[in-house]
Amino acid sequence: MKIRDPQDFWAGVMFIVFGGAAIFFARSYAFGSAAKMGPGYFPSVLGGILIALGLFTSLRGLVFAGQPVGRFNWKPLLYVLGSIMLFAFALQSLGLVVAIFALIVVSALGGHEFKLKEVLALALILAVGSVAIFNYGLQLQFPIGPW
Repeated sequence: MKIRDPQDFWAGVMFIVFGGAAIFFARSYAFGSAAKMGPGYFPSVLGGILIALGLFTSLRGLVFAGQPVGRFNWKPLLYVLGSIMLFAFALQSLGLVVAIFALIVVSALGGHEFKLKEVLALALILAVGSVAIFNYGLQLQFPIGPW
């Protein structure tokens, strides 16, 4: 068999691997039933759905022609992972608002377009929303700022 659409084929393989991992890690939890779901029910069902979707997508990659897989772009991955690590380190010392601004600005640097006004507007909306939801709505004890 020849892979005619490498993008679909490898995306399907990725879905199968993630679905299999979800089922593998969920096996140590009680499954339950549809009426009374246990903690392993949702990850197992979701893993099964991912495997089915992966099989469909991979088979589609064997049947229909498509584009080859392009060169992997490391820049967005590194910026997004770096911004998550920065958020984790900044949350306790600098507070939720500063950590969210750092997360949004650094992760946006990994994109194709960077418009400072749009990024700052998004960061402001997400910071206000996060403080409202987590600190006031759910009453979680995150420091709001370094002050």
